[in-house]
Amino acid sequence: MKYRILFGVLFAVLLCVAPVEAAMKLESSEYWVRVEFDALPQTAAEVAPCKTPEETAALTVVALVRFTEDQETGIAMLNALRGPRPLSPQEIQLLKDQLLKDRDYVARSHFNGATPENDYTPLQPYSVTVSDNPNSYMTEGYATLYIRSGGADSPRPITLRLKPSTGEWFLWNHVGLLPGIRVPASKDPWR
Repeated sequence: MKYRILFGVLFAVLLCVAPVEAAMKLESSEYWVRVEFDALPQTAAEVAPCKTPEETAALTVVALVRFTEDQETGIAMLNALRGPRPLSPQEIQLLKDQLLKDRDYVARSHFNGATPENDYTPLQPYSVTVSDNPNSYMTEGYATLYIRSGGADSPRPITLRLKPSTGEWFLWNHVGLLPGIRVPASKDPWR
Protein backbone atom coordinates (compact mmCIF):
# COMPACT_ATOMS: atom_id res chain seq x y z
CA MET A 1 0.00 0.00 0.00
CA LYS A 2 2.78 2.41 0.97
CA TYR A 3 4.58 1.80 -2.33
CA ARG A 4 1.37 2.24 -4.32
CA ILE A 5 0.81 5.67 -2.75
CA LEU A 6 4.43 6.67 -3.30
CA PHE A 7 4.27 5.47 -6.91
CA GLY A 8 1.03 7.40 -7.42
CA VAL A 9 2.58 10.59 -6.08
CA LEU A 10 5.72 10.14 -8.20
CA PHE A 11 3.64 9.39 -11.28
CA ALA A 12 1.53 12.49 -10.69
CA VAL A 13 4.66 14.60 -10.29
CA LEU A 14 6.22 13.27 -13.48
CA LEU A 15 3.01 13.43 -15.47
CA CYS A 16 1.86 16.87 -14.46
CA VAL A 17 4.86 19.17 -14.46
CA ALA A 18 4.02 20.61 -17.89
CA PRO A 19 0.29 21.26 -17.24
CA VAL A 20 1.03 23.05 -13.97
CA GLU A 21 3.60 25.30 -15.58
CA ALA A 22 1.21 26.04 -18.44
CA ALA A 23 -1.58 27.03 -16.04
CA MET A 24 0.52 29.61 -14.16
CA LYS A 25 1.75 33.01 -15.24
CA LEU A 26 4.55 34.83 -13.47
CA GLU A 27 5.09 38.54 -13.00
CA SER A 28 8.01 39.70 -10.88
CA SER A 29 10.08 42.53 -9.50
CA GLU A 30 13.32 42.50 -7.55
CA TYR A 31 11.68 41.29 -4.33
CA TRP A 32 8.38 39.66 -5.25
CA VAL A 33 6.79 37.28 -7.74
CA ARG A 34 3.10 37.28 -8.56
CA VAL A 35 1.86 33.84 -9.61
CA GLU A 36 -1.44 33.93 -11.50
CA PHE A 37 -3.59 30.89 -12.21
CA ASP A 38 -5.72 30.49 -15.33
CA ALA A 39 -7.67 27.92 -13.31
CA LEU A 40 -7.04 26.58 -9.83
CA PRO A 41 -5.72 23.01 -9.73
CA GLN A 42 -8.28 20.67 -8.20
CA THR A 43 -6.36 17.40 -7.75
CA ALA A 44 -2.93 16.12 -6.76
CA ALA A 45 -2.35 15.15 -10.37
CA GLU A 46 -2.49 18.84 -11.29
CA VAL A 47 0.25 20.00 -8.90
CA ALA A 48 3.93 19.22 -8.65
CA PRO A 49 7.04 20.82 -7.20
CA CYS A 50 8.28 23.52 -9.54
CA LYS A 51 11.57 24.91 -10.74
CA THR A 52 11.10 28.07 -8.66
CA PRO A 53 10.30 28.25 -4.95
CA GLU A 54 7.72 30.96 -5.62
CA GLU A 55 5.62 28.67 -7.82
CA THR A 56 5.69 25.85 -5.27
CA ALA A 57 4.73 28.36 -2.53
CA ALA A 58 1.77 29.60 -4.58
CA LEU A 59 0.62 26.04 -5.25
CA THR A 60 0.74 25.44 -1.50
CA VAL A 61 -1.87 28.17 -1.02
CA VAL A 62 -4.05 26.46 -3.63
CA ALA A 63 -3.64 23.11 -1.85
CA LEU A 64 -4.57 24.66 1.51
CA VAL A 65 -7.71 26.18 0.01
CA ARG A 66 -8.56 22.83 -1.56
CA PHE A 67 -8.10 21.20 1.86
CA THR A 68 -10.90 23.41 3.22
CA GLU A 69 -13.20 22.10 0.47
CA ASP A 70 -12.11 18.44 0.42
CA GLN A 71 -9.69 17.20 3.07
CA GLU A 72 -8.48 14.10 1.24
CA THR A 73 -7.75 15.96 -1.99
CA GLY A 74 -6.03 18.80 -0.13
CA ILE A 75 -3.80 16.34 1.73
CA ALA A 76 -2.93 14.57 -1.52
CA MET A 77 -2.04 17.92 -3.13
CA LEU A 78 0.16 18.93 -0.19
CA ASN A 79 1.86 15.52 -0.23
CA ALA A 80 2.59 15.92 -3.95
CA LEU A 81 4.25 19.28 -3.19
CA ARG A 82 6.18 17.78 -0.27
CA GLY A 83 7.62 14.96 -2.38
CA PRO A 84 9.28 12.18 -0.39
CA ARG A 85 8.17 13.62 2.98
CA PRO A 86 4.36 13.27 3.29
CA LEU A 87 2.33 14.97 6.00
CA SER A 88 2.41 13.28 9.41
CA PRO A 89 -0.81 12.59 11.33
CA GLN A 90 0.09 15.50 13.65
CA GLU A 91 0.48 17.87 10.70
CA ILE A 92 -2.88 16.77 9.30
CA GLN A 93 -4.51 17.40 12.68
CA LEU A 94 -2.94 20.88 12.79
CA LEU A 95 -4.45 21.60 9.36
CA LYS A 96 -7.86 20.52 10.62
CA ASP A 97 -7.54 22.64 13.76
CA GLN A 98 -6.39 25.77 11.92
CA LEU A 99 -8.35 25.64 8.65
CA LEU A 100 -11.60 23.91 9.47
CA LYS A 101 -14.18 24.59 12.17
CA ASP A 102 -15.50 27.73 10.49
CA ARG A 103 -12.00 29.07 9.63
CA ASP A 104 -11.76 28.19 5.92
CA TYR A 105 -11.16 31.87 5.14
CA VAL A 106 -7.59 31.64 6.59
CA ALA A 107 -6.36 29.77 3.50
CA ARG A 108 -8.25 32.05 1.06
CA SER A 109 -6.78 35.14 2.70
CA HIS A 110 -3.47 34.51 0.89
CA PHE A 111 -4.98 35.18 -2.54
CA ASN A 112 -4.60 38.73 -3.82
CA GLY A 113 -7.64 40.90 -3.15
CA ALA A 114 -9.01 38.75 -0.30
CA THR A 115 -9.71 40.98 2.72
CA PRO A 116 -11.94 40.88 5.81
CA GLU A 117 -14.19 43.53 4.23
CA ASN A 118 -15.06 41.30 1.26
CA ASP A 119 -15.22 38.09 3.36
CA TYR A 120 -11.90 36.99 1.83
CA THR A 121 -13.20 36.79 -1.71
CA PRO A 122 -10.13 36.78 -3.99
CA LEU A 123 -9.74 38.81 -7.15
CA GLN A 124 -10.15 36.92 -10.44
CA PRO A 125 -8.02 35.53 -11.95
CA TYR A 126 -6.62 33.99 -8.78
CA SER A 127 -3.10 35.10 -7.89
CA VAL A 128 -0.62 34.87 -5.03
CA THR A 129 2.24 37.29 -4.40
CA VAL A 130 5.36 35.70 -2.94
CA SER A 131 8.20 37.86 -1.64
CA ASP A 132 11.68 37.36 -0.27
CA ASN A 133 14.11 39.38 1.80
CA PRO A 134 17.90 39.46 2.27
CA ASN A 135 17.70 36.51 4.69
CA SER A 136 15.48 34.27 2.53
CA TYR A 137 18.34 32.17 1.16
CA MET A 138 20.68 32.12 4.19
CA THR A 139 20.70 28.31 4.42
CA GLU A 140 21.92 26.57 1.29
CA GLY A 141 19.20 24.55 -0.41
CA TYR A 142 16.37 26.23 1.51
CA ALA A 143 14.29 29.34 0.86
CA THR A 144 12.10 31.10 3.40
CA LEU A 145 9.66 33.20 1.43
CA TYR A 146 6.68 35.29 2.49
CA ILE A 147 3.05 35.38 1.40
CA ARG A 148 0.79 38.27 2.28
CA SER A 149 -2.53 37.57 3.98
CA GLY A 150 -5.30 40.13 3.59
CA GLY A 151 -6.18 39.56 7.24
CA ALA A 152 -2.72 39.95 8.80
CA ASP A 153 -0.44 42.91 9.33
CA SER A 154 2.71 41.21 8.05
CA PRO A 155 3.47 38.56 5.42
CA ARG A 156 3.51 34.93 6.54
CA PRO A 157 6.58 32.66 6.12
CA ILE A 158 6.76 29.48 4.10
CA THR A 159 9.91 27.37 3.69
CA LEU A 160 10.83 25.44 0.55
CA ARG A 161 13.66 22.96 -0.03
CA LEU A 162 15.63 22.46 -3.22
CA LYS A 163 16.32 18.99 -4.56
CA PRO A 164 19.60 19.61 -6.43
CA SER A 165 19.40 16.47 -8.57
CA THR A 166 16.17 17.65 -10.23
CA GLY A 167 16.24 21.40 -9.61
CA GLU A 168 12.75 21.21 -8.08
CA TRP A 169 11.60 23.14 -5.04
CA PHE A 170 9.54 21.13 -2.54
CA LEU A 171 7.31 22.34 0.28
CA TRP A 172 9.23 22.04 3.55
CA ASN A 173 7.22 24.01 6.11
CA HIS A 174 3.88 25.76 5.67
CA VAL A 175 2.75 26.29 9.29
CA GLY A 176 3.44 30.03 9.06
CA LEU A 177 0.43 30.28 6.73
CA LEU A 178 -1.97 28.80 9.31
CA PRO A 179 -2.22 31.20 12.30
CA GLY A 180 -5.38 33.14 12.88
CA ILE A 181 -6.22 36.38 11.13
CA ARG A 182 -8.93 39.03 11.37
CA VAL A 183 -12.39 37.51 11.02
CA PRO A 184 -14.44 38.23 7.89
CA ALA A 185 -16.84 41.16 8.11
CA SER A 186 -19.85 38.84 8.00
CA LYS A 187 -18.61 36.98 11.12
CA ASP A 188 -17.42 40.00 13.11
CA PRO A 189 -19.86 40.67 15.98
CA TRP A 190 -18.46 44.20 16.38
CA ARG A 191 -19.42 45.41 12.91
